[in-house]
Amino acid sequence: MKKKIVFMFSILIVFAMALSGCSSSSSSGSTKKEILYWNPFTGPDGENMKQIVDEYNKTNPEFKIKNVSITADDMYTKIPTVVNSGKGIPDLTIVHAERIKQFVGNDLLTTFDDKLADYPEIKAENYVPAGWNIGDIDGSRYSVPLDVHSFVMYYNKDLLEKYAPNALDDNVITFDEIREAGEISRKDGITGIGLTWTRPIFLSIYNQLGGDITSDGETPTLDTPEAKEALELLKGLVDDKISNKDGEDPGQLFKSNKAIFYPEGIWMQNSLNEAEKLNWGITSFAQVSPDKIVNWTSSHQFVMFKDENRSEEKTKGMIDFLDYIRENSLPWAQAGQNPAALSTLDNPEFKELPQSFLVEDPKLQESLKIFDYKYNGFVAEEVDKLVGDAMFGKLEIDKGLANAQKAVEDKIANNNK
Repeated sequence: MKKKIVFMFSILIVFAMALSGCSSSSSSGSTKKEILYWNPFTGPDGENMKQIVDEYNKTNPEFKIKNVSITADDMYTKIPTVVNSGKGIPDLTIVHAERIKQFVGNDLLTTFDDKLADYPEIKAENYVPAGWNIGDIDGSRYSVPLDVHSFVMYYNKDLLEKYAPNALDDNVITFDEIREAGEISRKDGITGIGLTWTRPIFLSIYNQLGGDITSDGETPTLDTPEAKEALELLKGLVDDKISNKDGEDPGQLFKSNKAIFYPEGIWMQNSLNEAEKLNWGITSFAQVSPDKIVNWTSSHQFVMFKDENRSEEKTKGMIDFLDYIRENSLPWAQAGQNPAALSTLDNPEFKELPQSFLVEDPKLQESLKIFDYKYNGFVAEEVDKLVGDAMFGKLEIDKGLANAQKAVEDKIANNNK
Protein backbone atom coordinates (compact mmCIF):
# COMPACT_ATOMS: atom_id res chain seq x y z
CA MET A 1 0.00 0.00 0.00
CA LYS A 2 2.86 2.30 0.99
CA LYS A 3 4.62 1.60 -2.31
CA LYS A 4 1.42 2.38 -4.22
CA ILE A 5 0.98 5.71 -2.42
CA VAL A 6 4.62 6.68 -3.01
CA PHE A 7 4.28 5.72 -6.69
CA MET A 8 1.12 7.77 -7.14
CA PHE A 9 2.69 10.70 -5.30
CA SER A 10 5.70 10.53 -7.60
CA ILE A 11 3.43 10.60 -10.65
CA LEU A 12 1.66 13.67 -9.27
CA ILE A 13 4.99 15.44 -8.74
CA VAL A 14 6.15 14.65 -12.27
CA PHE A 15 2.78 15.84 -13.65
CA ALA A 16 2.97 19.05 -11.64
CA MET A 17 6.50 19.68 -12.85
CA ALA A 18 5.38 19.12 -16.42
CA LEU A 19 2.60 21.66 -15.99
CA SER A 20 5.04 24.04 -14.38
CA GLY A 21 7.39 23.57 -17.30
CA CYS A 22 4.63 24.31 -19.80
CA SER A 23 3.61 27.39 -17.88
CA SER A 24 7.19 28.63 -17.62
CA SER A 25 7.80 28.00 -21.31
CA SER A 26 4.61 29.78 -22.28
CA SER A 27 5.43 32.80 -20.11
CA SER A 28 8.96 33.01 -21.44
CA GLY A 29 7.77 32.63 -25.01
CA SER A 30 5.29 35.46 -24.55
CA THR A 31 8.05 37.76 -23.31
CA LYS A 32 10.38 36.82 -26.15
CA LYS A 33 7.77 37.56 -28.78
CA GLU A 34 7.24 41.14 -27.61
CA ILE A 35 9.26 44.26 -28.40
CA LEU A 36 9.29 46.84 -25.61
CA TYR A 37 9.07 50.25 -27.29
CA TRP A 38 9.60 53.42 -25.25
CA ASN A 39 8.77 56.87 -26.62
CA PRO A 40 8.14 60.36 -25.21
CA PHE A 41 4.79 60.86 -26.98
CA THR A 42 2.50 61.57 -24.05
CA GLY A 43 0.48 64.33 -25.75
CA PRO A 44 -2.07 64.09 -28.56
CA ASP A 45 0.66 62.82 -30.90
CA GLY A 46 0.82 59.71 -28.72
CA GLU A 47 -2.52 58.65 -30.17
CA ASN A 48 -1.09 58.84 -33.68
CA MET A 49 1.86 56.70 -32.68
CA LYS A 50 -0.48 54.23 -30.99
CA GLN A 51 -2.43 54.04 -34.25
CA ILE A 52 0.74 53.13 -36.17
CA VAL A 53 1.68 50.48 -33.61
CA ASP A 54 -1.83 49.00 -33.59
CA GLU A 55 -1.91 48.80 -37.38
CA TYR A 56 1.48 47.13 -37.42
CA ASN A 57 0.46 44.58 -34.80
CA LYS A 58 -2.59 43.74 -36.93
CA THR A 59 -0.22 42.49 -39.64
CA ASN A 60 0.52 39.61 -37.25
CA PRO A 61 4.30 40.03 -37.01
CA GLU A 62 6.36 37.42 -35.18
CA PHE A 63 7.24 40.06 -32.59
CA LYS A 64 4.46 42.45 -31.62
CA ILE A 65 5.19 45.96 -30.38
CA LYS A 66 4.40 46.93 -26.80
CA ASN A 67 3.95 50.71 -26.93
CA VAL A 68 4.99 52.57 -23.74
CA SER A 69 4.79 56.38 -23.67
CA ILE A 70 6.76 58.15 -20.93
CA THR A 71 7.29 61.88 -20.38
CA ALA A 72 10.62 62.92 -21.88
CA ASP A 73 12.20 64.00 -18.58
CA ASP A 74 11.25 60.74 -16.88
CA MET A 75 12.40 58.67 -19.83
CA TYR A 76 15.81 60.31 -20.04
CA THR A 77 16.25 59.91 -16.29
CA LYS A 78 15.36 56.20 -16.40
CA ILE A 79 17.46 55.20 -19.40
CA PRO A 80 20.96 55.18 -17.79
CA THR A 81 19.59 53.38 -14.73
CA VAL A 82 17.90 50.53 -16.60
CA VAL A 83 20.76 50.09 -19.09
CA ASN A 84 23.36 49.92 -16.34
CA SER A 85 21.22 47.56 -14.27
CA GLY A 86 20.55 45.26 -17.22
CA LYS A 87 16.87 44.99 -16.22
CA GLY A 88 13.81 46.41 -17.98
CA ILE A 89 15.83 47.77 -20.90
CA PRO A 90 13.55 48.90 -23.76
CA ASP A 91 14.26 47.14 -27.04
CA LEU A 92 13.46 50.14 -29.20
CA THR A 93 13.41 53.75 -28.02
CA ILE A 94 12.63 57.13 -29.53
CA VAL A 95 15.09 59.86 -28.46
CA HIS A 96 15.66 63.40 -29.64
CA ALA A 97 18.46 63.68 -32.19
CA GLU A 98 20.50 66.04 -30.01
CA ARG A 99 20.88 63.33 -27.35
CA ILE A 100 22.49 60.70 -29.56
CA LYS A 101 26.12 61.84 -29.42
CA GLN A 102 26.07 61.95 -25.63
CA PHE A 103 24.52 58.47 -25.45
CA VAL A 104 27.27 57.22 -27.77
CA GLY A 105 29.91 58.94 -25.66
CA ASN A 106 28.54 57.18 -22.58
CA ASP A 107 28.64 53.81 -24.41
CA LEU A 108 24.90 53.19 -24.02
CA LEU A 109 23.90 52.47 -27.63
CA THR A 110 24.10 49.50 -29.96
CA THR A 111 24.76 50.26 -33.63
CA PHE A 112 22.56 49.30 -36.56
CA ASP A 113 25.65 48.63 -38.70
CA ASP A 114 25.30 44.90 -39.32
CA LYS A 115 21.57 44.76 -38.73
CA LEU A 116 20.36 46.58 -41.86
CA ALA A 117 21.92 44.20 -44.41
CA ASP A 118 18.56 42.53 -45.07
CA TYR A 119 16.74 45.87 -45.33
CA PRO A 120 18.14 47.59 -48.45
CA GLU A 121 15.49 50.36 -48.41
CA ILE A 122 16.58 51.68 -45.01
CA LYS A 123 19.31 53.81 -46.51
CA ALA A 124 20.32 57.46 -46.88
CA GLU A 125 18.63 57.97 -50.26
CA ASN A 126 15.22 57.22 -48.77
CA TYR A 127 15.31 59.74 -45.90
CA VAL A 128 15.49 63.51 -45.42
CA PRO A 129 19.25 64.20 -45.10
CA ALA A 130 18.99 66.21 -41.87
CA GLY A 131 17.24 63.30 -40.19
CA TRP A 132 19.44 60.55 -41.61
CA ASN A 133 22.88 62.14 -41.29
CA ILE A 134 22.69 62.81 -37.57
CA GLY A 135 22.59 59.06 -36.86
CA ASP A 136 25.99 58.53 -38.47
CA ILE A 137 28.77 58.97 -35.92
CA ASP A 138 32.39 58.03 -36.70
CA GLY A 139 31.23 55.83 -39.56
CA SER A 140 28.69 53.84 -37.56
CA ARG A 141 24.88 54.10 -37.68
CA TYR A 142 23.37 54.63 -34.25
CA SER A 143 19.82 55.60 -35.19
CA VAL A 144 17.07 55.53 -37.81
CA PRO A 145 14.92 58.68 -38.09
CA LEU A 146 11.18 58.88 -37.56
CA ASP A 147 10.71 62.55 -38.46
CA VAL A 148 12.17 66.02 -38.84
CA HIS A 149 10.19 68.65 -36.93
CA SER A 150 10.94 72.30 -37.51
CA PHE A 151 10.33 75.74 -36.05
CA VAL A 152 8.66 77.86 -38.72
CA MET A 153 6.61 81.03 -39.17
CA TYR A 154 2.83 81.11 -39.05
CA TYR A 155 1.15 84.25 -40.35
CA ASN A 156 -2.32 85.72 -40.31
CA LYS A 157 -3.36 85.84 -43.97
CA ASP A 158 -5.79 88.73 -43.52
CA LEU A 159 -3.37 90.86 -41.49
CA LEU A 160 -0.50 90.08 -43.86
CA GLU A 161 -2.59 91.27 -46.78
CA LYS A 162 -3.32 94.51 -44.93
CA TYR A 163 0.10 95.33 -43.47
CA ALA A 164 2.66 93.52 -45.66
CA PRO A 165 0.97 92.50 -48.92
CA ASN A 166 4.23 91.84 -50.79
CA ALA A 167 6.24 90.21 -48.03
CA LEU A 168 5.75 86.69 -49.36
CA ASP A 169 6.37 87.46 -53.02
CA ASP A 170 9.73 85.66 -52.74
CA ASN A 171 8.40 83.08 -50.24
CA VAL A 172 10.71 84.46 -47.55
CA ILE A 173 9.73 86.63 -44.59
CA THR A 174 12.61 88.80 -43.41
CA PHE A 175 12.97 90.58 -40.07
CA ASP A 176 13.08 93.89 -41.98
CA GLU A 177 9.65 93.08 -43.44
CA ILE A 178 8.35 92.12 -39.99
CA ARG A 179 9.61 95.42 -38.60
CA GLU A 180 8.05 97.44 -41.42
CA ALA A 181 4.69 95.70 -40.99
CA GLY A 182 4.80 96.04 -37.21
CA GLU A 183 5.51 99.76 -37.34
CA ILE A 184 2.31 100.23 -39.34
CA SER A 185 0.13 97.73 -37.48
CA ARG A 186 0.91 98.90 -33.93
CA LYS A 187 -1.06 102.09 -34.63
CA ASP A 188 -4.08 99.80 -34.96
CA GLY A 189 -3.24 97.83 -31.83
CA ILE A 190 -1.90 94.88 -33.84
CA THR A 191 1.38 93.26 -32.77
CA GLY A 192 3.92 92.61 -35.51
CA ILE A 193 5.31 89.35 -34.12
CA GLY A 194 4.67 87.21 -31.06
CA LEU A 195 7.96 85.97 -29.65
CA THR A 196 7.38 82.45 -28.38
CA TRP A 197 9.92 79.69 -27.59
CA THR A 198 13.11 81.72 -27.38
CA ARG A 199 15.63 78.88 -27.86
CA PRO A 200 14.85 77.97 -31.51
CA ILE A 201 14.20 81.64 -32.32
CA PHE A 202 17.66 82.65 -31.05
CA LEU A 203 19.49 79.64 -32.50
CA SER A 204 17.90 80.11 -35.93
CA ILE A 205 18.99 83.75 -36.07
CA TYR A 206 22.41 82.94 -34.61
CA ASN A 207 23.05 80.36 -37.33
CA GLN A 208 21.79 82.70 -40.06
CA LEU A 209 24.41 85.19 -38.89
CA GLY A 210 27.15 82.57 -39.18
CA GLY A 211 27.25 81.38 -35.58
CA ASP A 212 26.96 77.90 -34.12
CA ILE A 213 26.94 76.44 -30.61
CA THR A 214 30.32 74.73 -31.03
CA SER A 215 33.37 75.40 -33.17
CA ASP A 216 34.95 71.95 -33.06
CA GLY A 217 32.41 69.52 -31.59
CA GLU A 218 33.89 69.92 -28.12
CA THR A 219 34.13 73.60 -27.20
CA PRO A 220 30.91 75.62 -26.72
CA THR A 221 30.68 78.96 -28.55
CA LEU A 222 27.98 81.16 -27.06
CA ASP A 223 29.86 84.36 -26.20
CA THR A 224 30.42 85.60 -29.75
CA PRO A 225 29.71 88.74 -31.82
CA GLU A 226 27.08 86.78 -33.81
CA ALA A 227 25.26 85.75 -30.62
CA LYS A 228 25.28 89.37 -29.44
CA GLU A 229 23.87 90.54 -32.78
CA ALA A 230 21.09 87.94 -32.59
CA LEU A 231 20.07 89.08 -29.10
CA GLU A 232 20.22 92.73 -30.11
CA LEU A 233 17.91 92.00 -33.05
CA LEU A 234 15.35 90.43 -30.71
CA LYS A 235 15.70 93.17 -28.10
CA GLY A 236 15.18 95.75 -30.83
CA LEU A 237 11.81 94.18 -31.73
CA VAL A 238 10.77 94.44 -28.09
CA ASP A 239 12.11 97.97 -27.53
CA ASP A 240 10.44 99.29 -30.67
CA LYS A 241 7.11 97.67 -29.78
CA ILE A 242 7.13 95.40 -32.84
CA SER A 243 6.72 92.32 -30.66
CA ASN A 244 4.53 91.32 -27.75
CA LYS A 245 5.29 92.79 -24.31
CA ASP A 246 6.84 90.77 -21.51
CA GLY A 247 4.03 88.77 -19.92
CA GLU A 248 1.73 88.87 -22.95
CA ASP A 249 0.75 85.50 -24.37
CA PRO A 250 1.93 85.50 -28.03
CA GLY A 251 -0.17 82.45 -28.85
CA GLN A 252 -3.34 84.10 -27.61
CA LEU A 253 -2.51 87.30 -29.52
CA PHE A 254 -2.20 85.33 -32.74
CA LYS A 255 -5.29 83.20 -32.18
CA SER A 256 -7.36 86.32 -31.50
CA ASN A 257 -6.18 88.05 -34.71
CA LYS A 258 -4.01 90.51 -32.79
CA ALA A 259 -0.61 89.51 -34.23
CA ILE A 260 0.60 89.23 -37.82
CA PHE A 261 3.43 86.73 -37.32
CA TYR A 262 3.76 83.80 -34.96
CA PRO A 263 6.97 81.70 -34.91
CA GLU A 264 6.23 78.19 -33.65
CA GLY A 265 6.74 74.51 -34.37
CA ILE A 266 5.00 72.70 -37.20
CA TRP A 267 3.45 70.55 -34.48
CA MET A 268 1.34 73.52 -33.25
CA GLN A 269 -0.99 73.69 -36.24
CA ASN A 270 -3.71 71.55 -34.68
CA SER A 271 -3.94 74.08 -31.85
CA LEU A 272 -4.40 76.91 -34.36
CA ASN A 273 -7.14 74.99 -36.13
CA GLU A 274 -9.16 75.16 -32.92
CA ALA A 275 -9.17 78.99 -32.97
CA GLU A 276 -12.32 80.59 -34.34
CA LYS A 277 -12.13 82.94 -37.32
CA LEU A 278 -8.35 82.55 -37.71
CA ASN A 279 -7.14 82.49 -41.31
CA TRP A 280 -3.53 81.34 -41.07
CA GLY A 281 -0.70 80.29 -43.37
CA ILE A 282 2.74 78.81 -42.81
CA THR A 283 6.19 79.48 -44.27
CA SER A 284 9.85 79.22 -43.29
CA PHE A 285 11.06 80.88 -40.13
CA ALA A 286 11.92 84.58 -40.45
CA GLN A 287 15.30 85.32 -42.01
CA VAL A 288 17.88 88.06 -41.57
CA SER A 289 18.54 87.82 -45.33
CA PRO A 290 16.61 85.93 -48.03
CA ASP A 291 19.95 84.60 -49.28
CA LYS A 292 20.41 82.14 -46.39
CA ILE A 293 17.41 80.23 -45.04
CA VAL A 294 17.71 78.43 -41.70
CA ASN A 295 14.89 76.49 -40.08
CA TRP A 296 15.74 75.21 -36.59
CA THR A 297 14.93 71.53 -36.63
CA SER A 298 15.01 68.52 -34.37
CA SER A 299 14.28 64.88 -35.07
CA HIS A 300 12.80 61.91 -33.25
CA GLN A 301 15.12 58.96 -33.77
CA PHE A 302 14.86 55.22 -33.16
CA VAL A 303 17.78 53.86 -31.16
CA MET A 304 18.69 50.56 -29.49
CA PHE A 305 20.13 50.72 -25.99
CA LYS A 306 22.62 47.99 -25.13
CA ASP A 307 21.12 44.74 -23.85
CA GLU A 308 23.15 41.52 -23.72
CA ASN A 309 19.97 39.43 -23.56
CA ARG A 310 18.34 40.75 -26.75
CA SER A 311 18.20 38.00 -29.36
CA GLU A 312 19.01 38.35 -33.05
CA GLU A 313 15.44 37.29 -33.82
CA LYS A 314 14.01 40.08 -31.69
CA THR A 315 16.39 42.60 -33.26
CA LYS A 316 15.17 41.51 -36.68
CA GLY A 317 11.60 42.02 -35.46
CA MET A 318 12.53 45.57 -34.45
CA ILE A 319 13.96 46.37 -37.88
CA ASP A 320 10.81 44.89 -39.46
CA PHE A 321 8.85 47.53 -37.53
CA LEU A 322 11.17 50.34 -38.71
CA ASP A 323 10.77 49.19 -42.30
CA TYR A 324 6.99 49.22 -41.85
CA ILE A 325 7.09 52.79 -40.51
CA ARG A 326 9.19 53.87 -43.49
CA GLU A 327 6.21 53.05 -45.73
CA ASN A 328 3.39 53.92 -43.31
CA SER A 329 4.16 57.30 -41.73
CA LEU A 330 1.05 59.22 -42.81
CA PRO A 331 -0.60 59.06 -39.33
CA TRP A 332 2.55 60.65 -37.92
CA ALA A 333 2.35 63.44 -40.50
CA GLN A 334 -1.26 63.97 -39.47
CA ALA A 335 0.01 64.64 -35.94
CA GLY A 336 1.73 67.75 -37.36
CA GLN A 337 5.15 66.26 -38.07
CA ASN A 338 7.22 65.72 -41.20
CA PRO A 339 8.14 62.04 -41.52
CA ALA A 340 11.81 61.52 -42.36
CA ALA A 341 10.99 58.74 -44.85
CA LEU A 342 10.78 60.25 -48.33
CA SER A 343 8.27 57.64 -49.46
CA THR A 344 5.65 59.71 -47.61
CA LEU A 345 6.08 62.37 -50.31
CA ASP A 346 4.29 60.06 -52.73
CA ASN A 347 1.13 60.18 -50.64
CA PRO A 348 -1.39 62.78 -51.95
CA GLU A 349 -2.80 63.21 -48.44
CA PHE A 350 0.61 64.23 -47.14
CA LYS A 351 1.03 66.84 -49.87
CA GLU A 352 -2.15 68.51 -48.63
CA LEU A 353 -0.71 69.02 -45.13
CA PRO A 354 0.61 72.55 -44.45
CA GLN A 355 4.06 71.49 -43.18
CA SER A 356 4.87 69.29 -46.20
CA PHE A 357 6.49 72.21 -48.08
CA LEU A 358 9.62 71.84 -45.94
CA VAL A 359 10.46 68.37 -47.25
CA GLU A 360 8.86 68.54 -50.72
CA ASP A 361 11.42 71.14 -51.81
CA PRO A 362 15.01 69.76 -51.81
CA LYS A 363 16.33 73.31 -51.28
CA LEU A 364 14.27 73.69 -48.14
CA GLN A 365 15.44 70.27 -46.98
CA GLU A 366 18.90 71.86 -46.93
CA SER A 367 17.60 74.64 -44.65
CA LEU A 368 16.75 72.20 -41.84
CA LYS A 369 19.39 72.81 -39.17
CA ILE A 370 19.79 70.32 -36.32
CA PHE A 371 22.22 71.43 -33.62
CA ASP A 372 23.89 68.08 -33.04
CA TYR A 373 26.48 69.09 -30.44
CA LYS A 374 26.99 66.34 -27.87
CA TYR A 375 26.63 68.89 -25.06
CA ASN A 376 23.50 70.38 -26.61
CA GLY A 377 21.57 69.78 -23.38
CA PHE A 378 23.88 72.06 -21.41
CA VAL A 379 23.66 74.75 -24.10
CA ALA A 380 19.87 74.49 -24.20
CA GLU A 381 19.60 75.00 -20.43
CA GLU A 382 21.65 78.18 -20.54
CA VAL A 383 20.07 79.57 -23.70
CA ASP A 384 16.64 79.09 -22.15
CA LYS A 385 17.74 81.19 -19.16
CA LEU A 386 19.51 83.81 -21.22
CA VAL A 387 17.39 84.82 -24.21
CA GLY A 388 14.11 85.88 -22.62
CA ASP A 389 15.81 88.03 -19.96
CA ALA A 390 18.17 89.63 -22.50
CA MET A 391 15.33 90.22 -24.97
CA PHE A 392 13.11 91.96 -22.42
CA GLY A 393 15.93 94.05 -20.94
CA LYS A 394 16.23 92.18 -17.64
CA LEU A 395 19.82 91.16 -18.34
CA GLU A 396 22.67 93.04 -19.98
CA ILE A 397 23.54 91.17 -23.16
CA ASP A 398 27.35 91.05 -22.83
CA LYS A 399 27.13 89.88 -19.23
CA GLY A 400 24.46 87.30 -20.06
CA LEU A 401 26.52 85.79 -22.89
CA ALA A 402 29.68 85.63 -20.75
CA ASN A 403 27.75 83.95 -17.93
CA ALA A 404 26.13 81.44 -20.29
CA GLN A 405 29.48 80.54 -21.86
CA LYS A 406 31.09 79.93 -18.46
CA ALA A 407 28.10 77.95 -17.18
CA VAL A 408 28.24 75.56 -20.16
CA GLU A 409 32.01 75.17 -19.82
CA ASP A 410 31.63 74.34 -16.12
CA LYS A 411 28.91 71.77 -16.81
CA ILE A 412 31.07 70.08 -19.45
CA ALA A 413 34.03 69.97 -17.06
CA ASN A 414 31.88 68.38 -14.35
CA ASN A 415 30.43 65.91 -16.84
CA ASN A 416 33.90 64.81 -17.93
CA LYS A 417 35.38 64.32 -14.46
